[in-house]
Amino acid sequence: MAIKYVPYFPNTLEGQAVLDNFVRTKRVLRYRDNDQVVERVQRGMPLYEMELKEQVGQNPNNLVIRGECLSACAYLKDKGVQVDLVYIDPPFASGADYAKKVYIRRNPKVAAAIAQAESELDIEELKAFEEKMYGDVWDKERYLNWMYENLIAIKSVMSEDASIYVHLDYHIGHYVKILMDEIFGEENFQNEIVWKKTNAHNFKTKGFVKAYDSIFIYVMDNSGFVFNEQYGEISQEQLSRYKQDKDGRYYTGQDLTFTGNSAARKFTWRGATPPPGRVWGMDEEQLESLYQQGLILLRKDGVPRLDGYKVYLDDKKGTPLTSIWDDIDRVGNTSSERIDYATQKPEALLERIIKASSNEGMLVADFFGGSGVTAAVANKLGRNFIHCDIGINSIQTVRDRLKAASAEFDVLEIKDGVSLYRNPVQTMDKLKSLIKGLRNEDALDKFWEGSIVDTQHGMMPVYLPNLMDSSTRLLDKVLMNRIIREALPDLPEDTKRVIVYYIDITDREEIEQFIHEQNNRTTIEIELRDLKQVLDEVVVEDEAEWELMETQDSLFRGWKVELKSFHSDRVLRKIDEVNQKSQQQSIAKGKAFKPIEISDEGLETIEWLSLDCTTADKQAPWHSDAEAKIDRLGYVILNGKKTQDFWDATIRCDQKPLRMKIRNICGDETVFVL
Repeated sequence: MAIKYVPYFPNTLEGQAVLDNFVRTKRVLRYRDNDQVVERVQRGMPLYEMELKEQVGQNPNNLVIRGECLSACAYLKDKGVQVDLVYIDPPFASGADYAKKVYIRRNPKVAAAIAQAESELDIEELKAFEEKMYGDVWDKERYLNWMYENLIAIKSVMSEDASIYVHLDYHIGHYVKILMDEIFGEENFQNEIVWKKTNAHNFKTKGFVKAYDSIFIYVMDNSGFVFNEQYGEISQEQLSRYKQDKDGRYYTGQDLTFTGNSAARKFTWRGATPPPGRVWGMDEEQLESLYQQGLILLRKDGVPRLDGYKVYLDDKKGTPLTSIWDDIDRVGNTSSERIDYATQKPEALLERIIKASSNEGMLVADFFGGSGVTAAVANKLGRNFIHCDIGINSIQTVRDRLKAASAEFDVLEIKDGVSLYRNPVQTMDKLKSLIKGLRNEDALDKFWEGSIVDTQHGMMPVYLPNLMDSSTRLLDKVLMNRIIREALPDLPEDTKRVIVYYIDITDREEIEQFIHEQNNRTTIEIELRDLKQVLDEVVVEDEAEWELMETQDSLFRGWKVELKSFHSDRVLRKIDEVNQKSQQQSIAKGKAFKPIEISDEGLETIEWLSLDCTTADKQAPWHSDAEAKIDRLGYVILNGKKTQDFWDATIRCDQKPLRMKIRNICGDETVFVL
């Protein structure tokens, strides 16, 4: 349960509507469940306990937070933290599922023999499978309500001179633009950036190829926001317009006049007069100053040219950027930046945004952090950063990325009562198998997850909160009223009982009293169950055997841990599931089936391991004194530095290690006390 609720703003914004942007024209934009949004906004943001998971260096201003945007903003606002620049790349409501490619590593016990037998491993032959990270599958109305709450929360932690960049595409961007007009004010809209992904695929399609995303920019205060002009390279076409002077410098002429009718700027100077409808762009004294500096180009008769402001190429920073960005490639399959993370954005894109709308020392935040590009670029440019994401893949990816870049930061986890298995999609899938007797029920509305059948009550419809939608996690009067008024009347007549699972609840006694008072239209009983009791059974720790020894050879003096075996029941079950599916497909196609096989030692299923020499307390924040990451080809990355060595099943450190953390190839991490 939340510790408390933090208000979005010190006072309610007077006159602020909820999804009512067109009220001035008597047209009202409304979506289903607006009443729930109003209720939640009035209640505030849920504040939960925050657990420090790891400290990397000594800069607590840099944060990597695992949790939802809403709860992260509640924590920041409660701590008085203000953000100077926000970039978010939220789900696009595209209907797509995003998966991570999971690679089986080389068995380190036979790595030396493999190295002798082959000079290079064909990447296509790597044993791999996909694992779903999250599903971008939303009902439009729920998505917009969800986005509204998140944007309100983000605004509540933005400083007075802050900007926000929201990256979307054609699926939902035009709707979110309306929400942002409502939340930030139409007068604070700055730009819609059109990012043309220059190496986007030109798939054959009926109609024009969709090759761009939109980035909406809003500021907190239209009169006082940070903006640093950005410049693009001068094109060959532009360069052809330049000439060389006697000193070899390239120059061109720029117009000295502007459109206008100001009488003060309508004068004749050294025989030159602006044409009708145009005036001088500066006063006579300024023009004369340029003339004396030799910066005015003249006609053959000695009269100044109207396009005669002499500008040298080597004095120009480049061409000022417009709102169309067509010079930044997306992260392609062969890009050196690629880290095999779905939705990864290029560093050049974030570098331009961060340079434009922040200065060194400012705080940059990304509340849907994904691959961590915002945090990585902010760190590189001398800014502080906050990376927030609900998925463990994201947290591990950015943690390793920042550690390799020698960044200093704290890793935090929001304790919202949900022990997410790995990410919301996988947790939802796992729950269906953990709730005893739960089965799909086609006859029920999609509001219900399925049903449980017993001899006393017959078919009992089951409601599960959607872990991908934070608005359904809290069971309050608004949600219960919807269940009673909308969901129960549509159930089959012989329904005697329904089961409603919750993660968080405002007050159980209060809700039960509300059910007693309001559930008088049907004879259906409502049973409340705490979902956390099921979720606590989700994570099963991996097992490992190792040998710890002190070494004093000519190459290394210190301590060494040698892994003998590693067993991950979840990884093995996942591989078995993939093998069964592949076998069925092979049989259907009449092809030979080649299963993914794991050795008895199971060391191929290790992706990363770390040693902590500071404490033996299994629950204490992690401190990595030495770490090794095995890339998909089997080469080891030691303490962030790439090597050309295969992993040999060992990890070394100078001091005696007290704990070891191992991450399997699917991303589950287990701590072992040495």
